[in-house]
Formats: sequence, C-alpha cells, structure tokens
Amino acid sequence: MNPGIGISGMGRIGRLLIRKLMAEHSTQLKAINSMHPIETIAHLLKYDSIHGTWDAAIWGKDDALIINGHSIQVIYEPDPSRIPWQALGVEIVIDATGKFNNRESAEQHKAGGASTVIISAPGDRMDLTVVMGVNDHQYHPRKHTLLSAASCTTNCLSPVLFILDQAYGVERGWMTTIHSFTSDQRHLDNPHKDLRRARGCTQSIVPTSTGVGKSLIDVLPHLSGCVEGTSIRVPTQDVSLIDLTLRVSKEMTTEDVQGVLREAARGAFSAYVDYTEEPLVSADFIGNDKSAVIDGLTVSASDGFIKLMAWYDNEWGYASRVIDLTHLVQERMSEA
Repeated sequence: MNPGIGISGMGRIGRLLIRKLMAEHSTQLKAINSMHPIETIAHLLKYDSIHGTWDAAIWGKDDALIINGHSIQVIYEPDPSRIPWQALGVEIVIDATGKFNNRESAEQHKAGGASTVIISAPGDRMDLTVVMGVNDHQYHPRKHTLLSAASCTTNCLSPVLFILDQAYGVERGWMTTIHSFTSDQRHLDNPHKDLRRARGCTQSIVPTSTGVGKSLIDVLPHLSGCVEGTSIRVPTQDVSLIDLTLRVSKEMTTEDVQGVLREAARGAFSAYVDYTEEPLVSADFIGNDKSAVIDGLTVSASDGFIKLMAWYDNEWGYASRVIDLTHLVQERMSEA
C-alpha cells in the first residue's frame, strides 16, 4: 500500500493539491491541517474563481472533510511539531503554508511521525530540491527526507534551460518572469516589507524579485552562476510567462531551435513541456498542467543568442508537479 499523504496549508496551492489528488480517485490523502473552519475549506474547494466549480460532492462533518465519500481528517494546529501525523496514517507531508521553508521548521513535521516532508516553495538547506524531468532521478528515499518542489517559475525555466544547454551549451542567460499577482501582494495599498508589493496589485505593473537563482543552485548548479532572473507582477489572476534570452556556444538558426524544442516536447519531456505555434494568450493556459509551454512564435536565434517565451499556469501547473513529486516519493518509499 502506498504511504499516506497529509497536507498542511489550505491556501491556493493546498486546495489545488486536494483537487489533483481526488481527481485521481486517490484514497491516500488522510489528513489536512488548516487554520480555517471546515465550512470555509469545503466552500473554497468547491468554488474557485479561476479554476471553476469542482464537480465533486464536498461537505464537512465534525472534524472531517468528506469528498466523494472519502473522509479526510481535519486538524487545526499552527505548530507543525504538534500535528500527530503518524496517528493519522500519514507518512508524507506536503507543507503548503509558505511559512516553514527552511530545514529546521520543515523538520518539525517529523516530530509527529512524518517520514518525508515536501514544501511547495523554494527551500533553505533542504536535502534535495526537485524539478520533475530535470533532476528527479537524484531522489533517494533514505537520503532525502526534506524536499523542496522549488518554485513555479523554476519548474518552468529549468526544463527549458536543460534542453537548450544539452543542445547548444548555455554560456549566459537572462530571464524575466511576467507573473500574475499572488496572495503575497497587497490588493490595496498597505504595508509590506517589499514596498513595491505593498502597492495594489490589481492597479499596477510591479517589478520585484524571484527565487529562481536560489533554486537553480540546487537543480542545475553548473548554470546557477550564469543565469540571472527578475520578476514583473502584472494584474492577472493566474498564468505567467518567462521571457528568456541565452548566449550559447554553438551556432544555430531559429528553425533549429524550434525543432529541438518541438522534439523535446514530443519526446523525453512530454510529461512536463509542451510546444505551440498558435497565437495564444495567457487565459488560454488556465488549467494547463505542463511545467512550461514554449511559445514557438516567440523563438528567435542569431549570432549565438536565443530568445524565447514560455507559458505556465503558476497554480495548476505547479500543483501538478508537487503531486508528481509526491507520487515519486510514494513509489520509491514502497520499493525501499
């Protein structure tokens, strides 16, 4: 039997993780931890302004969330060291709170009996940061019990970098993510440690930072020092876009690069990367489960430089990768 799963944090990603797991008719989700009433969780799971109404029977009963007849225990505990995961049948914890992203805080989940902790964010001093399709082969269940699924942007950028580095040898890179606003920004002008994020996110284009460089150190270390990134938050609710410029060591044409990317999307990277030459916009990618959808119409190459753009649903696509990582952990733990 696969190890049981628990989720701590019922924000945007936490709720989409539940949708993903239950869409697989999984019975492995044993418990969730939240600071919100069960009625609120049930309502926000059912009705989502971006991803639509979920065709599932959902209700709360006592301290359990019932989804299509499957009972999930609900815990209300702010201290991860006090959550009784083992007693709840949970071995793998996904921490989607966004609050416990370093080694010491994530490890607190083990006090309650969790064997492996996955954080849905870039992590500090974790055993392994995993981007599916790029370095998931490095995972070993006995060696790596504190895992980071990196960021949504790193999951988009890394496979594209990997493909182009293998083909042409990346020497230098610059990436800008044009990113939908998130709950870490203020919807009306209010205090925030990042003064730009303190401004109303639906009213402005907001330059800010990205954690891509930090995650690349763990995922593609040989490229981490030569690829720089920044972020521009824009007034859309979901779906983001990386704008990537690379200097490479081999000569190529635009058609060459398009062919390499198209072949990768149809072949070895088909689970995580797609390629399109349709004239699409961000709304067309809501609900897309790929890490990156390369916009073939934006690809250009000349004089040792490559420029392209790639779309990603920073919510649904990222949640899909966290679930993929969770299934990898389940599989390897069962084999160990």
